[in-house]
Amino acid sequence: MDRLVNPAAHGHTDADAFDLVIPALPGFGFGGKPRERGWGISRIAAAFHTLMTQELGYQRYGVQGGDWGGIISAKMASAYPGHVIGAHLNFLFVQPPPDPTDEDRQRIAERDAFQANETGYSLTQGTKPDSLTLAQSDSPAGLAAWVIEKFHTWGDVGDDIEKTFSKDVLLTNLMFYWAPNSIASAARIYYEARRDPAGFVYPKVEVPTGVAVFPREPWRVPRRWAEQRFNIVRWTEMPRGGHFAALEQPGLLAGDIITFFRGLRAR
Repeated sequence: MDRLVNPAAHGHTDADAFDLVIPALPGFGFGGKPRERGWGISRIAAAFHTLMTQELGYQRYGVQGGDWGGIISAKMASAYPGHVIGAHLNFLFVQPPPDPTDEDRQRIAERDAFQANETGYSLTQGTKPDSLTLAQSDSPAGLAAWVIEKFHTWGDVGDDIEKTFSKDVLLTNLMFYWAPNSIASAARIYYEARRDPAGFVYPKVEVPTGVAVFPREPWRVPRRWAEQRFNIVRWTEMPRGGHFAALEQPGLLAGDIITFFRGLRAR
């Protein structure tokens, strides 16, 4: 955050500074627990747009995100192109092209293998979340095992997770679930997203889009796939980093965000 609000202290210029609005996703951490059904991608995107335009008064703004933040940012860029000046993403949810090349088929095989072996969490949280989250709400060890396994599998950690994520960082992340007892409400986004097809299927994102591709991101996609769904104007292959880019490589991510939006500020 400091790299973006105070870029001159990190090798950029004052003109590159941002106003940052970083909302918690409904259900996550201290972001409140929705008491009604329907808080999927489309509703969250609409709520964040209302926050930006009606509550905070930003008629033009940029979006950035990874994981669910990337999915919601992409939805906002598609739904509100008159307000979103550009989208910077380090996570893309796109399908392969209808005419796959041999290289595409290799990527599809890798994707399918990952889906088969590593996405049971998503299926459980998307279908029967409370069968799992009641136990996690009762067991700190169970919660830690569930969450930290993802840091190990999705992060660029090598053989030692603590070289990338210290115990303090991991425990702080866990406390955002444990202290407000939000693991159940956070998991529910998977359930709601499966019932919100418009959250994934929408018109092509025509606003300028920048993509930071981190090598250990499990959901990496080729640029050719992304260009079916996004107006790609910047594509950066990063030298290191994984799914948790803002935690793993904050300098690389912030630098790419700054460079991408620098050319859009006058719009």
